[in-house]
Amino acid sequence: MPPTPSPIVDRPIRFALVGCGRVAQNHVAALERLGSRVELVDVCDPDPAALSSMVARTGAAGHASFDALLERTKADVVVLATPSGLHPSQTVRAAERGLSVLTEKPMALRYEDGLAMVEACERAGVRLFVVKQLRLLPRVQRLARAIREGRFGRLHVVAINVFWTRPQAYYDEAAWRGTRALDGGALTNQASHHVDLLTFLGGPVASVQALTATLGRSIEVEDTAALSVRFRSGALGSLNVTMLTYPKNLETSITVLGERGSVRLGGAAADVVEHWEFAEPFPEHDERDATPADLGGGHARYYQDVVAAMRGEHEPSIDGREGLRSLEILTAAYRSADQGRRVDLPLEGG
Repeated sequence: MPPTPSPIVDRPIRFALVGCGRVAQNHVAALERLGSRVELVDVCDPDPAALSSMVARTGAAGHASFDALLERTKADVVVLATPSGLHPSQTVRAAERGLSVLTEKPMALRYEDGLAMVEACERAGVRLFVVKQLRLLPRVQRLARAIREGRFGRLHVVAINVFWTRPQAYYDEAAWRGTRALDGGALTNQASHHVDLLTFLGGPVASVQALTATLGRSIEVEDTAALSVRFRSGALGSLNVTMLTYPKNLETSITVLGERGSVRLGGAAADVVEHWEFAEPFPEHDERDATPADLGGGHARYYQDVVAAMRGEHEPSIDGREGLRSLEILTAAYRSADQGRRVDLPLEGG
């Protein structure tokens, strides 16, 4: 087993936030909800306006460059809310400084880069956390528990739809968006969490087949994709994604079908139980409104898990090795789309 950092039990866990853009706001809000258990000590962004705004909100020390932050920070964990293509090099450099890393999705754009991140953190004896907050939402947890308890019997189908919109103006806001080197497309960026849910709910994946297309946006990567998988159990899975829905986000749905159960979570954000039926009812689990929708608390729940891991209370629920599972599927999907063939897992060298 690789070494891990000593538990921190006598003070707040200190965080440094790298990147002060759109997703960074979720991280700051999550840290604010944890109160005295955490402390945001540093923030970093090359954009002076974004940096100034974040410093004013948090009171943390501001840094215009990642180098400056690494040189001066007293943080325990570096949070990467930066363009995805930067995550691998930033993770390696932070690990070499003895800092644990919490990275936004996707952890990397290629499987080999994600593996290098994991290995760098293991060599350095630091933690690598990968944000997969959708796993922690109450309805998803409830569905996963039903699968684990065997209530579906043999699993047949896991099908996920992500019908969202991202107008051209969204991509034009920042030069890195929609690029192959720094952002990735609809699968890697917007639907990264949903690729993760495929394997979280359906189990290990045996093979992947995918189609991708750029149909309506002027970007380097796909705005629409269709992904099919065969799980090692023999069940089938699918993920249909587009950023072209008119005029706004229409659907995020999760459907799980088995020999003794059928469940569909629907609505704009998989926040509505549209169907929940099993051959053997468990009344305490089956009230449709028993678990309220929680669309904003995912990051806060994830940070609670991170803090508990840094305090030595338990192992992290979603670490770098776990993050590699969905990154391997994404890498296989792009190979499949490029080469027009099915790609078997594990990947060579994976």
